[in-house]
Amino acid sequence: MTSSTEHAGIASLNDWLRGRHALTGATPRWDLEALPEDPLVLFEEWILRAEADGVPEPHTATLATVDVDGIPDARTLILKRADARGWAIASKRSSRKGAQLEAVAAAALNFWWQPQVRAVRVRGAVVEATPEESAADLAARSAAARADVQDGDWVLWRIVPTRIEFWQGSRDRRHTRVVYERPDGAWTHGVLRD
Repeated sequence: MTSSTEHAGIASLNDWLRGRHALTGATPRWDLEALPEDPLVLFEEWILRAEADGVPEPHTATLATVDVDGIPDARTLILKRADARGWAIASKRSSRKGAQLEAVAAAALNFWWQPQVRAVRVRGAVVEATPEESAADLAARSAAARADVQDGDWVLWRIVPTRIEFWQGSRDRRHTRVVYERPDGAWTHGVLRD
């Protein structure tokens, strides 16, 4: 049974949540007439601009996976690299995320750069890198970070995107979205307004 004090706390929390402003950052200029054909080019422009504008840790993202029962899970990690082969992340095979990627080889990444009111969403199938690539990634970590990793447990995975969305918010809620998709191997893109 819940006490009246706990109810008052929840009501207070909900009042506080209703009073919060959102989308308070400053959006950079975005020329929608000059969109590149390759979404990696646009991502590079955005992440380097985020860094130049002082966005803390712009290479961090939320990784979403699902388990064998279809229950979603999410956690924050860093993007290792992004290229034509995919968007690379790494962790222990024995971790929860490792088990989920083994069970359902698909994932999504979400980058949120609040000071710029920008987000990038990536989703697609997940493939495991070669053992040599995974070993090289582990070797690049500090000795302390490698200390508790068993042989063969470190894995570099690549999300091979089928959809990438670039989102720029607006205080008037007329957000701008550019969606890249590749239904047949070649990227197409379009501009959407919320």
